Amino acid sequence: MFGSLTHTESENLLKENIYGRIGCHAFGKTYIVPISYAYDDGYLYFHTFEGQKVQMMRNNPSVCFQMDILSDMANWKSVIAQGTFEELTGDGRNKGIKVLLDRALPALVSETVKLTPLWPFPEKKYEDIPGIIFRIKVSEITGRFEESAPVIR
Repeated sequence: MFGSLTHTESENLLKENIYGRIGCHAFGKTYIVPISYAYDDGYLYFHTFEGQKVQMMRNNPSVCFQMDILSDMANWKSVIAQGTFEELTGDGRNKGIKVLLDRALPALVSETVKLTPLWPFPEKKYEDIPGIIFRIKVSEITGRFEESAPVIR
């Protein structure tokens, strides 16, 4: 069975996951790249370094983000978010870093990977984190799914 996810279901999928793809278009070219993220209160937050996607998003801030969960070819969920690129500086950058750390680190900690005694990192150290922090202000979210019973052969 195919279907559409509600707005709440789509938002919940964005909140529960940390990996997707960002799509941008500029200079006559479309570019899609995988990236980790955090979703918080209508915004998708990202950390990256200077490169093609940042240059393209600065030129054309209208972007698309897609994430999916694929159990198998007949059981999946997918969310697409349309929105606007915003490069963050100052307090906005610090908030973006905090959102990313709060979301990503719990997912990365395991039996063999542990946080140091320095966690939580003091905010004054955020400026030492290199790279670009940006977010997408989400203007539209749509979600689809397929659910099928396993085929026994």
